[in-house]
Amino acid sequence: MTANARIGRRAVLLLAVASLTAASAPPRTDVPSIMEPVPAPPAAPRPDLAVKLKPVSHWASVFLQSWDYMAENSLPLSRSADSWDHYDLSYSVDSCIAMFRATGEHRYLDRALEFVENVAASARPSSSLRDSRFHDDFRGWASSSSGQGGNEVPLYESYFWRYGTALLVAMRESPEVHRDPAYRSRYERLLAFAETHIFEKWYARGAGDTIYRERTHMAAHWALIGLNLSRITTDPARRKRYLEVVGNIDLHLPGSGASLRGQLRRNPVEPTAYFWSDVWGSARRPGQDVSHANGVMAYVVEARDRGRPWTGADMAAFGALLTKVVWPGGTTYRNFVDGTGADNGWFSDGFVKLGRYDAAVQLRLEQHQVVNDQFAANMALNARILRS
Repeated sequence: MTANARIGRRAVLLLAVASLTAASAPPRTDVPSIMEPVPAPPAAPRPDLAVKLKPVSHWASVFLQSWDYMAENSLPLSRSADSWDHYDLSYSVDSCIAMFRATGEHRYLDRALEFVENVAASARPSSSLRDSRFHDDFRGWASSSSGQGGNEVPLYESYFWRYGTALLVAMRESPEVHRDPAYRSRYERLLAFAETHIFEKWYARGAGDTIYRERTHMAAHWALIGLNLSRITTDPARRKRYLEVVGNIDLHLPGSGASLRGQLRRNPVEPTAYFWSDVWGSARRPGQDVSHANGVMAYVVEARDRGRPWTGADMAAFGALLTKVVWPGGTTYRNFVDGTGADNGWFSDGFVKLGRYDAAVQLRLEQHQVVNDQFAANMALNARILRS
């Protein structure tokens, strides 16, 4: 099941869904287009654009319309021992983290913390998971509901724990929370779990297969986990390894000579926007699908904010990709980053976060008709960052 298909399964506060069948995709050609690896022309973001943007309070009000629904539907997922359920749960965790960062209200932190603690508590020793192919001393989750036959799945775990570790960063960066003994003890337990039973586990099982993944978005999940843990670990050796993994994904993926940075090309239909393929070392059109491109955006946005070598010009080029190629106007949404295909406009898990850099992008996103709780929460965080 794709991320887009999961929108229907999750169905948290779909305020308005435009008619997505009216706009048909232009004819596609499968002829490869190999472009020179030239970055898009620099364009400065405009955080101070003189427009009246909707405030944090507006988006908080939108978000809270799904508050009870989230509890009813996400809490059971957090208690599941199947990591496929944690995949879907990750959106709720990201939503609550964004709302906590936007407002400082502890109810959002408390809910995210409950979700992540429940997931950690549901882990079992790998040796006790009958159909796991690992059977080692690490703890984890078997997955059967998605056709994985009871095996442990690095994709599902990384998809969730990129936000599980983001919660820990948010807790560490809040002086009030970090000084509180009760929060501090919960934070330290989860940090120890994430360092050992997520990152160390999959690194020990073979980083080449489980962390340096075969697609850009899958590796980006691990880059975000490594980035988050590098901010909060107290172990210098662990920090060195986390940053090594992040640097490898950013700039030199082991065994391939590729990298996220190296994948970027000038977009074939819009010279101010980026294009990339999800296949390492390839520049074939149509490139990355928009649904999974959200995972790349979720990483590069946080990487930019936390000192990695991603620039304002990069964010402007990704913003142009969103507003000029992926979503050229109205209810026309493209399926691929070269502007081909038709899609449903799900930007909540990545592209929406670009609004924090440019008031013009934020203003455009205010017109978006596909709004769920994760979208609203990240729009609130965008508004807070732009105001700051």
